[in-house]
Amino acid sequence: MSVLQQTQIKVTNNIGRGSSFGTFGELLQGVIEKNDVSSDFLVTFPISRFSHATFIANSNNHDLIVYPSHKEKAKRFAAYILQYYDLPIGGNLMIESDIPVGKGLASSSADLVAVARAIGACYELQIPVSLIESFMKQIEPSDGVMYQGSVSYFHREGRLYEFLGQLPPMTVVSIDEGGDVDTIEFNKISKPFTVQDQLEYGELLTKISKAIHEKDVKGIGDVATRSAILNQKLKPKKFLEEVIYIQEEIDADGVAVTHSGTCLGILLSISDPKYFNKLLVAVDRLKKLTNHVEIYHSWNDYRKE
Repeated sequence: MSVLQQTQIKVTNNIGRGSSFGTFGELLQGVIEKNDVSSDFLVTFPISRFSHATFIANSNNHDLIVYPSHKEKAKRFAAYILQYYDLPIGGNLMIESDIPVGKGLASSSADLVAVARAIGACYELQIPVSLIESFMKQIEPSDGVMYQGSVSYFHREGRLYEFLGQLPPMTVVSIDEGGDVDTIEFNKISKPFTVQDQLEYGELLTKISKAIHEKDVKGIGDVATRSAILNQKLKPKKFLEEVIYIQEEIDADGVAVTHSGTCLGILLSISDPKYFNKLLVAVDRLKKLTNHVEIYHSWNDYRKE
């Protein structure tokens, strides 16, 4: 038991709230070799879509009630945290989210991080990121949304590789090819990537790390587009060629996909003088592929700029 656990913890607020952003899939996802070991990794693309959790402690009730009731992962995760700190396994947990589920937008990971922050706020705990990662790993591969910026992340291991920084302001004009993906089942699939692929992923990781540091949207977009193409051998997007064609036609900055999900879209820099015109044209062109077009914006912690 930790020092923190040995201290008597009292409910000081009775209620706690926490939030987490989602991600538009990944800017880059693949396999790299480190120390003669191949590891699956991704580079997160934080977006301004959120999961919000509210935890109301109830020490007199040993039932943990979750709303919506199907949020079983969140309930299990909350129980892990409460047990770890020797707290009553009782209370009400409510989750509200505007992140689409089963699309590769980190909806589940965002729920879990929001739950950790809500319980932490309720009991005035500073829950370490390492502990959050440890519990998340027991439930499903994580998307690295517990870090306040873009990161390279070993998602199967639940481990940070490198904090890359804040993304520049970007928009994704997105379409959804339909259906949904189970993250746990998807990550059981073996990756058919060659040694040459792994070398290229290593080069792409170096390039995007530099591009994020320099706030280079075009550089970020180039890597994201290449990653989308490489991912076709694993989770192909039927409209990828058409979306790349539209992106080139309007001189946008690249294409991003939810590598393990169902969405793909065109990247636009908000600082582009022709941003609004390109946005309108992108929406019009993409609507010819599907009936619905969604717009996402990159999330940025401006306090850390």
